[in-house]
Amino acid sequence: MSSDTSKRPSNWHPETIAVHAAVEPSQYGENSEALYLTSGYEQPSAEVAAARFAGDEAGYTYARLGNPTVASFEQRLAAMEGAEAAIATSTGMSAILLLCMSLLRSGDHVICSHSMFGSTIKLIGSEFAKFGVTTTFVSQTDAAAWRAAVTPQTKLLFAETPTNPLTDVCDIAALAQIAKDAGAVLAVDNCFASPILQKPIALGADIVVHSGTKSLDGQGRVMAGALCASQALVDDAFSPLIRSAGMTLSPFNAWVVLKGLETLGIRMRAQSANALALAEWLSMQPAVNRVFYPGLQSHSQHALAMRQQSNMGGGVLSFELKATSPEAGRAQAFALLNHLELAKICTNLGDTKTLASHPASTSHGRLTEPQRAQAGISQALVRVSVGLEHTDDLKADFAQALRAVAG
Repeated sequence: MSSDTSKRPSNWHPETIAVHAAVEPSQYGENSEALYLTSGYEQPSAEVAAARFAGDEAGYTYARLGNPTVASFEQRLAAMEGAEAAIATSTGMSAILLLCMSLLRSGDHVICSHSMFGSTIKLIGSEFAKFGVTTTFVSQTDAAAWRAAVTPQTKLLFAETPTNPLTDVCDIAALAQIAKDAGAVLAVDNCFASPILQKPIALGADIVVHSGTKSLDGQGRVMAGALCASQALVDDAFSPLIRSAGMTLSPFNAWVVLKGLETLGIRMRAQSANALALAEWLSMQPAVNRVFYPGLQSHSQHALAMRQQSNMGGGVLSFELKATSPEAGRAQAFALLNHLELAKICTNLGDTKTLASHPASTSHGRLTEPQRAQAGISQALVRVSVGLEHTDDLKADFAQALRAVAG
């Protein structure tokens, strides 16, 4: 939660920040950031302990309230996103929970895209409805629809760009202006793009949401989440709640993701290139009805995506098989997944390994059929998180799986 900027010169590129920005080494001068595995901290005196717990003096008191390794991750991610500060959480969904619990009250109104990640839709649209928060779901790509949905009670606009799984892209700057005009805040889930491709705060967003479980770690090892925002939001809104609610990131998980950030730039560029090659190849396959990937010129928001995402499409794509009915589409998608040999059936993403899943029965399986239809998620849809394998091997794997489905 620290905002120390001593190791984030403004002229550094993201790749350099990803390697060097963090808390200073300990008295031992370690080159690799230290892993502080402790639940509590010895205090020099009862007076100092009282002052630290009261917030009158800086210093660590209890691991739920702060840890040097976690602080290193927070500082590095904030620097990469161009934010004043960040606060780490145990998972990506706990980051969204922290966001909503900190900023919303009964009677408040939220605007979201109806094509967001299924768990986000359930949390904001269903769970928070129990506490008197209303939500309007609109088209991800229609800025006019976002503006039309604004009410006097609107406090939060929450966008995910690109969306999971259809890779819809929103105009962040346009939504930021809508939020500003409404006296609301704009939060952007930057999971798919990462700070290597996209910096929402530079485009006007107030808060950036991350699931560190995905590309930030990059090897599918741990769970983590974070919110990047102004120092005031972190100190006055998020920190008091996490202090009581305990959505805390463990030091070990923070250390793993901290080290993962060091290779994020290399991985995101390589995975974007691999995803584009696979998307172009899938677009030419007779069994494939449509491919969803921002890097393709056929993508409806291709030009916007290239402007916002450093001219790269990211590492995740989806494709829809040709099917005569929803039942046939589900059967074909399952058959394709079951015949894949190199790509693994797994709902995680951002991994160095290529992972494939069936959104309608997994990540969006708890949504109603009308909700899935509104989001454009058919039973014939397959999502692919493209890894670092050679593209010839990936194409060969999907080719044999498509042949098995067709045959």
